Amino acid sequence: MSHLLPSLLRSVPSFPDDLPAFGVGEAPEDPVDLFEGWLSQAIDAGVLAPHAMTLSTSGPDGVVTARTLILKDIDERGWVFASRDDGVKARDLGANPFAALTFFWPALGRQVRVTGPVRQLPQADGEADFLARPPESRAAAFVGHQSEPLGSREEYAAAYADAVARLAENPRLVARTWNTWAVAADTVEFWQASPDRAHVRLQYRLHNRAWERGLLWP
Repeated sequence: MSHLLPSLLRSVPSFPDDLPAFGVGEAPEDPVDLFEGWLSQAIDAGVLAPHAMTLSTSGPDGVVTARTLILKDIDERGWVFASRDDGVKARDLGANPFAALTFFWPALGRQVRVTGPVRQLPQADGEADFLARPPESRAAAFVGHQSEPLGSREEYAAAYADAVARLAENPRLVARTWNTWAVAADTVEFWQASPDRAHVRLQYRLHNRAWERGLLWP
């Protein structure tokens, strides 16, 4: 086993030297307003996939699983994402309807963490999201068997070609296994890196239906 990896990892820079400031005294009362501001700044800075987030769930056995998804919306129901309802994510959420979301924008030295209970949204929401997806993404959703063992890439290619043909015949076809979920945030934490390691952490916590704000030690 190579002993070079620890040295290599320690030599990799974490963040750029020119990091944005985080004026916590000017932070809005609602964490969604602050998140939208940070997201806009990430987009303006050219961050790739700034709407990508890590969704962490756990099943009935307590095993935690994480994967990267796209944030679809934030509304009165919560932080919305979409996925199949016959995969690991859906099974986890059926057994333990709580999740954590993590956004990470290293170019800005920023991270946002969201936790809270999750509920599945009406089927109509899933259908609308599915039809708004690019044709290639809709075809991939029709292939099915997500996270199941795959015999070969040729097997997938054949199934994908069949799904493309089905959608070509009926562009309004919807995969009935496609649904949306919403995380009703009860905590939202904003983390801003600092070159001197005095990182700034501002946590919003929901209490009696109102948001309370407070700093955390780095």
